Amino acid sequence: MDKKQFTKLAKIAATLYVASFLIINWDEVSWIFNYREVYGLTQDFFNPYPSIDETSMAGYFYPNRSSTVSAATTTTPNTESQTQTATPKTTTTTKQNMLEIPAIGIEAPIVFSQSADKTAITNDLNKGVVFYPGSVYPGQQGQIVILGHSAPAGWPKTKYEWVFSDLEDLKPGDLIHIDSNGKQYTYIVRKTEIIARGADVPAYESASGNGVLTLISCWPPGRDYQRIAVQAELVTEQ
Repeated sequence: MDKKQFTKLAKIAATLYVASFLIINWDEVSWIFNYREVYGLTQDFFNPYPSIDETSMAGYFYPNRSSTVSAATTTTPNTESQTQTATPKTTTTTKQNMLEIPAIGIEAPIVFSQSADKTAITNDLNKGVVFYPGSVYPGQQGQIVILGHSAPAGWPKTKYEWVFSDLEDLKPGDLIHIDSNGKQYTYIVRKTEIIARGADVPAYESASGNGVLTLISCWPPGRDYQRIAVQAELVTEQ
């Protein structure tokens, strides 16, 4: 076999290998060939939450909202420093600043953003999910807002662009855990809503006065058309 024949056979073999790989893994790689999807996602990821700033987020917080965001700038929150209406039901954990959602297989670091500035939050979203400044701390009365990226099916799991892609699969009764200061706080999902981009999340107030957790991401996954908001209530001792 001369060099020319060998090169031809090598090209055929490489083509067959690539074709077989694409066929077997099509669900994971098909997004690459949708240039409109890739372009749209690129634009959205550069500016995933264009409507988010401290003014537009003011309606998310009750009754803990203050005129500044300095209360949430620490990366190791002291969850004992604010008044609680009921004793949170907790377990001990060695994990620190983690969000866990067993029903959709999520475990991600919680980034306590130092600023409500859009650029700062966008950068923090690359490191995990973002604990929005102004939120109360885990286990306390009031509301926690946590932001996360989403991406369409098959998007590679780089950084944390995919972390909230499956929020729509959460159902009432599913559990969400926040690990902080050696304790795991549990929240139970109550409802999921799709809201307009830039609109306030309808306030969900626990009938028992317990703390509330709201997870927010773009909707549909990876596109900046609307928002999905999952609202959960803190589980407390009976």
